[in-house]
Amino acid sequence: MDGDRERLSEVTAPRDYACQPGVPDEMIGPDGLVRPLWRPLARALASALPQEIELRRARAEQYLRDSGVFYRQYGAGRSDERPWPLSPVPVLVDQADWDALTPGLIQRAELLEALMADLYGPNRMVADAHLPPELLAGNGEWLRPMVGVRPRSGHFLHFLAFEIGRGPDGKWWVLADRTQAPSGAGYALENRVATSRAFSDLYAGGNIHRLAGFFRDFRNALLRPGEDSEGRVVILSPGPMNETYFEHAYIARYLGFTLVQGEDLTVLGGRVHVRTVSGPRPAEVIWRRLDSTYADPVELDPGSRIGTPGMVSALRAGGVTMINSLGSGVLETRALMAFLPRLSRLLLGQPLALPNIATWWLGGAAERGVVQASPSNLMLSRALATGAPFEHQGELGLAANLPPDELAARLARDGAALVAQEVVRLSTTPTLIEGRLMPRPMALRVFLARVNGRWQVMPGGFARIGASPDPAAIAMQRGGSTADVWVVSDKGPVAEVSLTGGGLGPYRRVSPGALPARAADNLFWLGRYVERTEATVRLLRACNMRMAETGASARPLLAAIEPLLEFNGITADRGIPPGLLETLSAAIATAGRVRDRFSPDAWSALVDIDKTARRMETRVAPGDDAARALSALLRKLAGISGLVHENMYRFLGWRFLTLGRLHERAMGMSAMLAILADPDMPEGALDIAVELGDSVMTHRRRFAVSTTRETVIDLLGLDEANPRSLRHQIDGLRDQISRLPGAYEGGNPSTLMRAAMRLQVTLATEAPETLGSDAIWDLRAQILALSDLITGAYFH
Repeated sequence: MDGDRERLSEVTAPRDYACQPGVPDEMIGPDGLVRPLWRPLARALASALPQEIELRRARAEQYLRDSGVFYRQYGAGRSDERPWPLSPVPVLVDQADWDALTPGLIQRAELLEALMADLYGPNRMVADAHLPPELLAGNGEWLRPMVGVRPRSGHFLHFLAFEIGRGPDGKWWVLADRTQAPSGAGYALENRVATSRAFSDLYAGGNIHRLAGFFRDFRNALLRPGEDSEGRVVILSPGPMNETYFEHAYIARYLGFTLVQGEDLTVLGGRVHVRTVSGPRPAEVIWRRLDSTYADPVELDPGSRIGTPGMVSALRAGGVTMINSLGSGVLETRALMAFLPRLSRLLLGQPLALPNIATWWLGGAAERGVVQASPSNLMLSRALATGAPFEHQGELGLAANLPPDELAARLARDGAALVAQEVVRLSTTPTLIEGRLMPRPMALRVFLARVNGRWQVMPGGFARIGASPDPAAIAMQRGGSTADVWVVSDKGPVAEVSLTGGGLGPYRRVSPGALPARAADNLFWLGRYVERTEATVRLLRACNMRMAETGASARPLLAAIEPLLEFNGITADRGIPPGLLETLSAAIATAGRVRDRFSPDAWSALVDIDKTARRMETRVAPGDDAARALSALLRKLAGISGLVHENMYRFLGWRFLTLGRLHERAMGMSAMLAILADPDMPEGALDIAVELGDSVMTHRRRFAVSTTRETVIDLLGLDEANPRSLRHQIDGLRDQISRLPGAYEGGNPSTLMRAAMRLQVTLATEAPETLGSDAIWDLRAQILALSDLITGAYFH
């Protein structure tokens, strides 16, 4: 016995890892030893020096930062983007435990599907007194307009999540059902990548089930051929201000679906269409990520500004498949959990395999409050068990952990309803806190997807970890974190799975016109903001270099070019002026609205530039210091241009991004030439023009004379081979416009196309000697008009 204990000494609980009395721990068994499943991970952590553990954590956090993973935290009338709170230590679940859990999850999904069909169909459960009518009648998530609407797919539910936790008896309990618009699946993918970076040595040989196959199979089920013409799938998001918007964009990019908002959709002839730059395109499947009541301001919530008028009528006509059906949020009502054991027998003919957290319905019109009942209070327990009225408000208040006056107010309020739920001490799992492993309460969010008519369970999930021993601290809005979930096979190596496998047969190309007008608008302005940032940095650098080189003698020149500074919304009295930071903020905000179409590397580069500029703001003084700092920013901006314009596929999105860049550069170059090449400008203005045009070396090689107005106009205005010249931008604008949908109508150029052609011809027939400042200002007005024409043709 002593020998056995000695051999097991290396798998005893880590030092200072104190499990809570009476609470099971995922890593430590009742005997105080590390469970066999956890031993490789425990050994790796026990043998690592503190700096090695910190390095593992840093790897995971670096990946999340580089990928721009965030969530939005709300409070005090504001919302802020916060870094994604990942606990790098994964939660391990063995194959046998997972296999035992899976049938119960699938059964629960089938039960909720059957209940949904009844609630929006014959409603037998209420008619036969198996459910209290007030539970639906006053429930804001039960949508009367959806009664009798049969889903086109034949199913109400397609993608579900269940919150589960392990109770004191070691068994899994369902804590909550997520049927409305379950979030977390995309974050589970990011958690997996980040955690595998932290523990790459263990993950590679750990026989851990992959997640990609789950998403691949669900994607292929949504794209199933023969359902309708193009079978287009869109993900409907509330927009960038939503708490989990990053996930919406990530899933859209990962699966290749189109991310839309309510304003991107319109209902025509009983079908939902996407407003694209090529006109309305039918949407066959909508995977919604917004609450049901916001989906249609006509028949649901008239105050909604993020829905699509007519959405309910399109569903009623069978014009689109909705995932999940509108009204499915009613299944999240906690009071329903009190009735599910009985409903399972009625609807499925089976006992409920996976128990709920103990829940009791106390009556009322709707679920407006949830109280946690203490099972030790015999009077309360007896009343709840028998369903008898319970009138002792004071005692109930004590048992429910609510002040008696607050509980009395709830019960007295007209239509009030209360649900009592047992207090459950969740199992704990190890998490890193200030370099130490500590036990914290844990709940899993497990995802299920309907694939070819059957439910498929993601082999893993999304763990939420408490910030303190208090189970209520699991919520991220209260400081909780997340963790990856590794389902470890006990049958040897698992199959390598990728998203690209298991295709649908012959390949299909996505129509290049399937670009939502709102996305095109944002890409156009993203191109403008990034180009405007670069032009601003170049102008500020030139000003600060003059300050450093000539001091007070530079003041007349700087004063003369002040109108150019005003055009860019800046002043030169500070090294990094607020106007530059505002332009960068606008670029990031615009890029954030098209995260599904913007390169993650380019996003990281853009955020890095913003952080660098803000650090410089308080440290950089005007003059040489600022000139050097601005040169560093310029090199970073060049990196973004390379990532976006050299690596981005030439879809319509790239064309609108490029149009924005060309248009902004044409606007900036025309203003610069009109101001700096004016004959009345002081000495040195032409040299600044050549510098701003990044053409100093080219000018020296091409012209054997000193800088003159004619040489500057020739090189920066009319030279089609110079990528910085005004002529090059106009040629590029005409070329890109000619490739847009609708550029030619019946063989004739559109209004936009004709304007671009006229502008190109006007500039191409000019000469350096005849192109004066007034003519350049006229050209700039025509360039400005192109933006309005582009907006009118494609963004409305």
